[in-house]
Amino acid sequence: MNWSVGIPGKAGTMWEGATYPLTIAFTSEYPTKPPKCKFDAGFYHPNVYPSGTVCLSILNEDEDWRPALTLKQILLGIQELLNTPNLDSPAQAEAFHTFKKDKAIYENKVREQANKYMK
Repeated sequence: MNWSVGIPGKAGTMWEGATYPLTIAFTSEYPTKPPKCKFDAGFYHPNVYPSGTVCLSILNEDEDWRPALTLKQILLGIQELLNTPNLDSPAQAEAFHTFKKDKAIYENKVREQANKYMK
């Protein structure tokens, strides 16, 4: 089963004002195994693979996934990740390196992306 949802950019961040489409794919093994969460392919963020798959410890069954996690906790975790990347777990080289080396360029790219998702 797949759900299509939107993650609103957190107020007071460069992500604010846009709603980012996300697909949540549940397997028959949910909640024993975590759902797969994906933004559009090419989503610009250090912890989002080029395919759009979100790299977040609570979505990894070998790390912090627990069947008791609610969808609200997952969505809030992804929303928080947008503005607070985990640099210990990069999934996208370009966004990761730009974030580390030139925050101004990184922020410009995020704002350009946000403009695509504003209503």
